Amino acid sequence: MRRTIDWADGAIVIIDQTALPGDYHLLALRTVGELVDAIQRLAVRGAPALGGAGALGVALAARLGGDVRADAELIAAARPTAVNLRWGVERALTKLGQGADAVLAEAQAVLTEDEQLNKSASAHAAGIVLAECPRRPLRLLSHCNAGRLATVGWGSALGVVWHLHERGLVEEVLVDETRPLLQGARLTAWELAQAGVPYRVQPDGAAAAAMARGMVDCVLVGADRIAANGDVANKIGTYGLAIAAAHHGVPFVVVAPSSTVDSSLADGTGVTIEERDARELTEYAGIGITPPGAEVFNPAFDVTPAALITAVVTENGRYVP
Repeated sequence: MRRTIDWADGAIVIIDQTALPGDYHLLALRTVGELVDAIQRLAVRGAPALGGAGALGVALAARLGGDVRADAELIAAARPTAVNLRWGVERALTKLGQGADAVLAEAQAVLTEDEQLNKSASAHAAGIVLAECPRRPLRLLSHCNAGRLATVGWGSALGVVWHLHERGLVEEVLVDETRPLLQGARLTAWELAQAGVPYRVQPDGAAAAAMARGMVDCVLVGADRIAANGDVANKIGTYGLAIAAAHHGVPFVVVAPSSTVDSSLADGTGVTIEERDARELTEYAGIGITPPGAEVFNPAFDVTPAALITAVVTENGRYVP
C-alpha cells in the first residue's frame, strides 16, 4: 500500500480514509483550507500521519505565498488533542527562512523518518509483548486504528502485529469497532484483511467480556499524546480497556513515536480533549436514532493513567517517565 500521506505534483496527496473500506481513492489537496477540512473530517487521521500533514501543510502554504505563519496556526489548531500535528507544523516552520524548497525538504524528511521510527518502535514493542505473553500463537486486541493508515506508511500498535505475523506468532486480532466513527471496523479490519492476518470485529462493549473469557493475551493501542509522567491520551474507550486489562491481568502496551510525547505536560490532566459533533451519535446514515433534542457527550479521546499501562514504547524502546 502507498503512503497514507505524501507530496506529488505540488499537492498533498492522501488516502481518503472516510471512503474506506468500500472505496479506495486518493485526494489531492492544493490549498490550506482543503487540508484543514481533510483533517477535521478525518480524511487523514492518526497522530503520526497528522505530524506529516502538519509539516506538508506548512510546505504547501510556503509555496502558495501569503501569511504562512497564520496558515500554519490554522493547520495546527485543526485538531487539538494529537500533539504530532503542531509538532509537524513547528518543525517545518524552522526552515521557513530558507525558502519554500527547504520547508518542503524538511516536511519530506518528516515522512521518511515517521516510517522508520514506527518500524523501530513496533519492533521494540513486539519484543516486549513476547516477553510479557508466554502463550503462542498470540491473541491480540486492537482499539481504533494504529496501523499504516494512522501513520505515514507502517503503523505503530498495528505495526507490532505486522512484526509478529511475519514470524507466524499471531492467532488472531480482536478488533474493537471503535466509536464514534468505527475506525476499528472500517480501517483496522481492512488493513488486517489486506495483510492476511486473522481477525474478528467486536463491539467496544465486548472487550472486557473477551478478556474475562481468556480470549486476549495482550492489548495493543497507539497514542495521540503522551504526558511526561506516562499518562496516555488515545481514542475514547482506551481508558476503559486499560481498567479491564488490569483487572484480568492482561498486558496493556502503548506504541507511538517519540514525537507523541509532550514533555510540557506533567500529566494527562492537561490534555485538551476534542469533542465531536453530536450528530455522530444522534444520527445513523442521516436518520435520527435518538429522541429529538437529546443531549450528547461525545469525546473523541480519553486519558489512561500511567499506572494502568504495562509499557509505553517508542523508537527508543520502553519510555521511562
